Amino acid sequence: MSHVLFPVILSGGAGTRLWPLSRELHPKQFIPLVEEHTLLQATARRLAALSELRAPIVVCNEAHRFMVAEQLEGIGVEPAAVLLEPQGRNTAPAIAAAALAALALGDEDPILLVLPADHVIGDENRFASAVRNAILEAAAGHLVTFGVTPAYAETGYGYIKAAGRTGVSDDGRKVERFVEKPDAGEAAGYLEEGGYYWNSGMFVFPASRYLDELGLHEPAVRDAVARAHRNAVEDVGFLRLEARSFSSSPAVSVDYAVMEHTSDAVMVPLEAGWSDIGSWAALADMAPGDEAGNVTRGDTILERVHDSYVRAGDRLVAAVGVSGLVIVDTADALLVARKDAVRDTGKVAAALRSAGREEHRVHRKVHRPWGAFHDVLVGSGFKVKHIVVRPSHALSLQSHEYRSEHWTVVRGTARVTRGEETFVLSENQSTYIPRRTKHRLANPDTVPLEVVEVQCGDYLEEDDIVRYEDAYGRTDPGEPEPSD
Repeated sequence: MSHVLFPVILSGGAGTRLWPLSRELHPKQFIPLVEEHTLLQATARRLAALSELRAPIVVCNEAHRFMVAEQLEGIGVEPAAVLLEPQGRNTAPAIAAAALAALALGDEDPILLVLPADHVIGDENRFASAVRNAILEAAAGHLVTFGVTPAYAETGYGYIKAAGRTGVSDDGRKVERFVEKPDAGEAAGYLEEGGYYWNSGMFVFPASRYLDELGLHEPAVRDAVARAHRNAVEDVGFLRLEARSFSSSPAVSVDYAVMEHTSDAVMVPLEAGWSDIGSWAALADMAPGDEAGNVTRGDTILERVHDSYVRAGDRLVAAVGVSGLVIVDTADALLVARKDAVRDTGKVAAALRSAGREEHRVHRKVHRPWGAFHDVLVGSGFKVKHIVVRPSHALSLQSHEYRSEHWTVVRGTARVTRGEETFVLSENQSTYIPRRTKHRLANPDTVPLEVVEVQCGDYLEEDDIVRYEDAYGRTDPGEPEPSD
């Protein structure tokens, strides 16, 4: 018997333990950490091995919506819906919103396959086989999680204690209990005893069954999300959940809200090279090292270095006479840590947030729906930016109160709106935009447009912007552009 399967991709994480590469506005799921595709793209591509599959429903932070759309478009995937969370409230509310969206799309009671966007699966055939077993269990009314066969005594994961077989599928096991993240001694004991699995954070269940169980154990979550979905607004291809209702939901995970309380929890074992890439050390373990046990990315030179992960950004990174380190370089931050301490990297991001600094939030290269920009040089009264506009895209029509701008085209063709005039600039041509003048930069070509922008003025922050027209529906200065 076939069952309609709705993939649900949860893309709301911040990935602070992979700082400085992962940032609040560009977290790890949007980064190609393991292969040429980003983790989000790899998650969507992984679904190709399954049949009777609907287009995915994606739940994401509204600040990430254009990256989600662009990256899925880049691999030819058109989602059934992209739900925008006005505020992160953990996985139970996010899955509830997806369940309501799936039911609203017309199927009587679709089965949901819930996948975080930032996991890695090494063997996609084994993954598909486990999902097929989970679908059989879900069709029998069970709420299914995947338990990863533990390779070592990991203290960073929760565990699942499996009981006897369900008799529904080849591999389904009843769940005896869920276990919090253990200390090292407890984790070693779980491996020695056997029957314990890592909690993967992936699930399969009928949409209505999940909502019923949520209403039974966490009715405040179900009711708040139902109001948020009922009052949601379509916004340029996205579904914007109503902010006040959604934010009133308790912030709780699906494990705490449902899985630990339901009498119908079932686990399907998963042996497919799974990792949630929860730290730099975990990422290092996924790649083959050289003869000295080192894993490198980018332009690096190592002398007498052992058992280390070294990742260069846009410049050379050299290391001499060290071992057991993680070294990650980006344009504005450098991380150096012992491998056995990298799980505390998230504390650096928290410290930056507390200090009011921006390095936890954004890279120097900032992605926008039309392309990207990064600061090249910042000084007193001036700022230099490199802007890249995607083919057939345009920045909003806007003006600035406190700064003027000078644009020089270095590659491609620019269509410029300045006041009442519109004209075209080619490579090595430039123009001047006085302050308070309405203006727009557009790329009418089929290749990326690159522009160097010089800003001059007493105030050069990104909130000095007044939008008049925008193809992406943005009106809030909290979503600023670098320039016109």
